[in-house]
Amino acid sequence: MKRFFSVVTVCLLLVACGTTKIERQAERTFKGSWTLNTITYPNNSGFVDVTLFQDATANCFRNSQWNFVSNNNKGVYTLTGANCNSGTRNFSWMVQEENPEAGLYDFTLKPIGEGENARRIDTGYRLNLVSLTDTNMIWEQTVSYEGKPFKIRMSFTKM
Repeated sequence: MKRFFSVVTVCLLLVACGTTKIERQAERTFKGSWTLNTITYPNNSGFVDVTLFQDATANCFRNSQWNFVSNNNKGVYTLTGANCNSGTRNFSWMVQEENPEAGLYDFTLKPIGEGENARRIDTGYRLNLVSLTDTNMIWEQTVSYEGKPFKIRMSFTKM
């Protein structure tokens, strides 16, 4: 009887800590290859040159190729272009339901080096998943610029 309660308790913990059905659906939609088409700065009219994910300038990320693997939440993105540090980068990712009533989701991206374990890395980037369909997705990241919130919007299309 004691063993039965132990097994039930472990099962309940696993279910409680798991992803929701909607999060799993979003992760399946992520699966595949995407192109980062545009990077914009809503509510900002001036020239801005930002470095994304402490990797490269926004210009280097335009038309970059992204591949998401949903069964292990890992992926790669590839930068190409003149005056860019071209190459492929590894990352882990996760969709998290932030506000179920409003349908708001966060997206966590964690760059990982070759051979590194994502669980041992404690830095990453939290973005708002503004829109996700079978063919398009939009991320928004809010950073601080001159003491004020500054939004970076990234729009993707599925290949």
